[in-house]
Order: sequence, then structure tokens, then C-alpha cells
Amino acid sequence: MELLIIFLPLIASIISGFFGKFIGDRNSEIFTSVLVSISALLSIHVLYQVIINQYEENIVIATWISSGSLDVNWSMLIDPLSAVMLVVVTSISALVHIYSIGYMSQDPHKPRFMAYLSLFTFAMLMLVTSDNFIQLFFGWEGVGLCSYFLIGFWFKKESANAAAIKAFVVNRVGDFGFALGIFLIFYLFGTVNYSEVFQQIPTVVDKNLSFLGFNVKAIDLVCLLLFVGAMGKSAQILLHTWLPDAMEGPTPVSALIHAATMVTAGVFLVVRCSPIYEYSPLILNFIAIIGMTTAFFAATVALVQTDIKKIIAYSTCSQLGYMFFAAGVGAYNVAMFHLFTHAFFKALLFLGSGSVIHAFKDEQNINNMGGVWKKLPYTYALMIIGTLALTGFPFLSGFYSKDAIIEFAYLRGNTVGYYAAGIGIITAFLTSIYSWRLIFKTFHGEYNNKVINIDETHESPLVMLVPLFILSLGAVFAGFLFKGLFIGHGDNLFWAESIKFLEPLSTEHPPLWFLFLTPCLVLLSIPIAYYLFVKNKELPNVIVSMNKPLYNFLVNKWYFDELYDVLFIKSSKKLGLFLWKFCDGTIIDGFGPDGISSFIKKCSIKATKFQSGFIYQYAFVMLLGFSALLTFLIVK
Repeated sequence: MELLIIFLPLIASIISGFFGKFIGDRNSEIFTSVLVSISALLSIHVLYQVIINQYEENIVIATWISSGSLDVNWSMLIDPLSAVMLVVVTSISALVHIYSIGYMSQDPHKPRFMAYLSLFTFAMLMLVTSDNFIQLFFGWEGVGLCSYFLIGFWFKKESANAAAIKAFVVNRVGDFGFALGIFLIFYLFGTVNYSEVFQQIPTVVDKNLSFLGFNVKAIDLVCLLLFVGAMGKSAQILLHTWLPDAMEGPTPVSALIHAATMVTAGVFLVVRCSPIYEYSPLILNFIAIIGMTTAFFAATVALVQTDIKKIIAYSTCSQLGYMFFAAGVGAYNVAMFHLFTHAFFKALLFLGSGSVIHAFKDEQNINNMGGVWKKLPYTYALMIIGTLALTGFPFLSGFYSKDAIIEFAYLRGNTVGYYAAGIGIITAFLTSIYSWRLIFKTFHGEYNNKVINIDETHESPLVMLVPLFILSLGAVFAGFLFKGLFIGHGDNLFWAESIKFLEPLSTEHPPLWFLFLTPCLVLLSIPIAYYLFVKNKELPNVIVSMNKPLYNFLVNKWYFDELYDVLFIKSSKKLGLFLWKFCDGTIIDGFGPDGISSFIKKCSIKATKFQSGFIYQYAFVMLLGFSALLTFLIVK
């Protein structure tokens, strides 16, 4: 049964990809959706067995590599951590498959799209069920490849191609660090299997290595390199620039890959490697700093974006920052809790935005929307639920998971923890402001679209609304139902050995004022956003005109793209042109094949002049040859 969870999406991908033309568009859509849905139901059953019966298993599928001390298997590791990820990946994927039947109804390449979605699901499942770093890396690269395919699915669109290439290249930077981390693990431990590596960690805690001229602790270097990979995949600051551009892909892609599954792979990696990270306080603090910085940065940029999908993309980036600083303060289980709840409400928001875009005939600018909440009542209501959950409205899923992150950061009791908690509270307020800005500008106020008549806007079909409704149930109830299981009461019995804690998490409670601070700010933000974006629309323009440099700074996303363009892209182009034109063209070709062929050609042209047909010239040449030979013999 467990193997079916992995291989059903692969079978769906093969059938739809290679035989889609023969079985037809509709059959491809139904076949892939049914198989992935069966995989989701089986995943829920596995999680139920893990919760009720503490079921754990490592199913070896086949031997992959056996060379010297390197033994790597294709396997399926079932433990609490992988069981949670199985449910997240397959359930979101199944709903996205079903939603895509309606959203992609006018696309001429539906079988290829469904094949890519299913292939991505298979690669992600290989990643989360691996019992070794090599299989993890295989799944890691597989989801990166599928991300490239799906972002650039509309390959005739130049911006989509550019976004796909950008995502692929930026992720290669992180993956290079990840690969170095795996090499270092094998160098230190002689194995890449999780269980064997984790057992040997205490033996290398005090070992030092020379890296780039510095003497560093081996455990710190391993953790840093692994986290570089996580930064790329999970779009943390410095390696985040690909995520907003990836919104060029179809909206179902954004929901599946860039909200709920692939971008959480970095968080999963850090949590899976908690037995390593627990011995590296330095890198944990670094992770917390990167996480809190990303959370704040993305929230500030989202405040001024006008593309509905990019607002939600920056929101995803910000929420991933929350997950990382939760892991950075040692609350790995809380990071997984937020990953779990976030998958539902963020997928709901992305698919809800897709419903809005569908109604507006591919319009994505929120300034060209407004006043359609009565025309799209179901989409409006469901997006309200997603927004409430995202902002941490009391008793919805985001309230339980995000507030838990802030509380555990505060309870960490060190400087980094206090900073993380403070920035987390500020970011929560900003999150609420930009989330309600999206809702109010999209659904309320005056209708602003001058191209599409308001009567032409329409609610999405049932095949798109049903997945939204199911996701809304998760957005409402997932936090309340799973808080005790994921966070526990200090014993963390559910996670067993899948998450390692050297020191148990604090069981104390923050001060009462601290507990009420974030929910109060979230509630206060709703009337503020309503006043700014519905009642007094001129006030935001006044604020912008008074703070034009700050506004430009945020609109240009802190100028990261411009900075990278100067530091890396232009310099790389200049270096490439130099190597091509001078080194390759002038030197290598000039003195190599082009130069030799040119010399021979010139000599041949000169030699043809001796073939004139005049006997005296032939006699002269023979005389020269005889003289040269005679001279050679005499000298010798």
C-alpha cells in the first residue's frame, strides 16, 4: 500500500505524458486526478496509523549504489515527519489536479500539464520519504526540474521562459552548497544514510576543518552547507529572487509548488537534520536571523505590490521565514506545524486568486479590479477564510501555528529569540495589512476595470470551487485539531525519533500581555486597511508622495535584482564576452584551427604560382631544390 503512494503519481505522469494524445484531454485529466487522489487517501491512512499505532517502517524498494563503503537504497521511510509531508504533498496535489481541470480548460496542452503536475508529485514524494541524502538529492533536483517545466509551461511567453531560467539558475546556487554538504557528510562519516549519520554526530562535534583558509568546526560547516541548499529551495533572502518571478506559470502551479510543497522542502531538510543542527548553536542562530529577516523583508515588499499573485508569493516567502526562525530557535515541531497549516490556507489563497483571474479573463492587477464581491460570492467568502487564517485571526489555523512560533521564539530567552519574536509580531501586523489590502482592492470599492464589463465577470465552475471549499476546511480546523499533536505539552511523543531535541522545549507561558499583543494587532489592522483602501483611497497616495524614496525602495524589492544585475549578470556577461571574443576567438581559434588553416591556405595560394606551365620556371624550381638538397648534404 505504501509503495502505491509514490508510484501512482509516476504512473499518472507516464500515461498522461506519453499517451495523452491517444486517450484524450478529458481522460488524461480524470486519470491523473484519480490516481493522485488515491495516493492522497492512502497517505491519510498512513498518517492515521502513525498517530494511532506509532507505525514506522523503512521499505527498501531496490539497491541503488553499492560501492566500497557507499551503500544507498531506493527506499520509503515512514515515520511521523514523512507521514505529515505525505499528507501535505498528496492532498494539495490532488486538489490542484482537480482544480486544473477547470482552470486549464481552454489550454491546448492539458495532458502535458497534468503529466508535469504528477511528475512533480512523484519527485516530491521521493524527497520526503528518503532514508538517505542521495535519494533526498534526487527528489530535490527532480522537483527543481519540474518547477522549471511548469513555470515555463507557456513557453511561447518570453517572460515565462525568463522566469523558468531564473528559478533554475538561482536554485543551482543553493543546490551547489547542498551537494557540497552531502560530500562533506560522506567524507566525515563514510555514509549518507540518515540513521548512520545521526548516530555518529557526537563523534565529530569537536572536529575542526580548514575551509577557504578558515579553521571551522566540521559540524558548523555541514549545517551551513545544508542550509544554503534550503535557502535556495525555500526562497530565503539572498536566494529569494526567483520566487516572485515564478508567478509567470499557471496559477495551479503557484498553489502546488510555490505555496504548499516544493518551497517547504528547505524547511523539511532542516527539520529532518535536527539531530545535526542541535549540535550547532551558531548555525541555528544564523538560520533564525535569515528567517526573521526574510519574514520582514517579504512583508514590506508585499505592501506595495499590485499583482495579485505576487502579493501572495511574497506572503509565502514571509511565512517560510517564520518557519525557519522557528527551526532556528529549536522549535522544529512548531515549524512543521506552521508548514502543515500554511499549506492549506496558502493553497486556498493561490487557487482563490486563480478564480479571480479566471473571472477577469487573465487580469492580475488588483488596481484593475474592485466591487465584485457580489459577482463572485463563493470565491470572496473562501478567500476571506484564507486571509483570516493567514493573518492569524483568533481560532483559525494560522492563529495557532504562527502565534506558537512567536511564543517559542520569546521563550528561547536569548537575544536572537527576543529579536525574532519582536520582528515576528511586526511582520504579523504587516501581513494583515497587505492581506486585507488585497481583499479590499479586489472585491470592494468601485469597479475599476475599463476593458471588461462587470457583467462579464462570473463565478468559477464547481470543479474549481470544490477544492477551494476543502482547503478552507483545513484553513479553519487544521490548527485547532492538530496543535496538541504537533506541539504537545513538552513530551513531543508524536514525533518520536524523527525530530531530535537535545534540550526539551520550554513548557512555560509568555506573559499575558505578550499573548494578546499579536491577535490585537491583527484585529486592529482590519479597520485600518478598510479605511485606507476603501473609505479614504487618497490617503495611501498622500503617504506614498510623502515617502517617495521608501516607496521606490519597496516597489523595487529592496533593489536585490538591480544589485545582482550589477554584481553578477553584467560582470558575467563581460567575462563571457572576453573569454569568447579574445581568449576563444583571437587566441585559441587564431593560433589553432583557424590560424593553421589560414596559413596553409596562404601557402597553397603561393605554391600555385609555381605551376605556371613555363619550362624555365620549372627548371628554376628544380635548381633551387637541388641546391637546397646539396647544401643539406654538405652541412650534414
